[in-house]
Amino acid sequence: MTWSCDWPAPAKINRFLHIVGRRADGYHCLQTLFQFVEPADRLDFAVTDAPDIAREGGLADLAPEADLAVRAASVLQHAAGVRRGVRIRLEKRIPAGGGLGGGSSDAATVLVALNKLWACGLDASQLGTLAVELGADVPVFIRGRAAWAEGIGDELTPVVADEPWLVLADPGVAVNTGAVFRDAKLTRQSAHITIRDLEAGAAGNDCEAVVRRMHPAVGRALDILGEHGPVRLTGTGGCLFGRFDSRAAANAAAAAVGARLRTWVCQARNRSPLLDRLRAE
Repeated sequence: MTWSCDWPAPAKINRFLHIVGRRADGYHCLQTLFQFVEPADRLDFAVTDAPDIAREGGLADLAPEADLAVRAASVLQHAAGVRRGVRIRLEKRIPAGGGLGGGSSDAATVLVALNKLWACGLDASQLGTLAVELGADVPVFIRGRAAWAEGIGDELTPVVADEPWLVLADPGVAVNTGAVFRDAKLTRQSAHITIRDLEAGAAGNDCEAVVRRMHPAVGRALDILGEHGPVRLTGTGGCLFGRFDSRAAANAAAAAVGARLRTWVCQARNRSPLLDRLRAE
């Protein structure tokens, strides 16, 4: 059996997150800016003659049939009429429930990798259509470019944003996104903004107050990292990030936080490493 290895599934951050309305079907309308960050999950694939889809690794408490990586393989297999199967090895590095898009990124990497390995021949637009079936965040990982997002997060406009150094922090809290969006006190009528507004500092995360109240550990983490510079929740959390002008400043902040928080020093990126891995195949 031949394995195709080291396909990255990067994390994402929301540089900001505004809830600007709610649709009749209950989905929230938002504005956000996605960029890619470390850590990244890693996936390996072995194509099989039998049509079975099998997963090794991943989250121990998540059944394979509920895993977005397995579901993505099944969706592509059905859509493209593929008769072969695959074994997927998944090494999880992105914290679950952290607002970093780990499951969505895994699904996107499966779609991109198996489109190549199964010779499906679908283009990015067709993969994006399949991605929407799996989750609102999956399309941005398919495209692999930083994006200004609207709608439910699926209306994407590529952008070239600044790429600051970050301290990404994990307080060890898995936040239920649905619970945050159902909360009666969630702000749902933020004004629409532009990229210029974002650059001027007129943006935040509408979910932060709700998550602080629901999860005091996240609030403490925001306060701890906030002692060293501007800090923001990513998505619905529980992970958060501080923005710094240099790698040295980010390293200093991470060192000062010390053992109180699990941290990564990384740089926000406008291009996903998945695109480079695809080119190398």
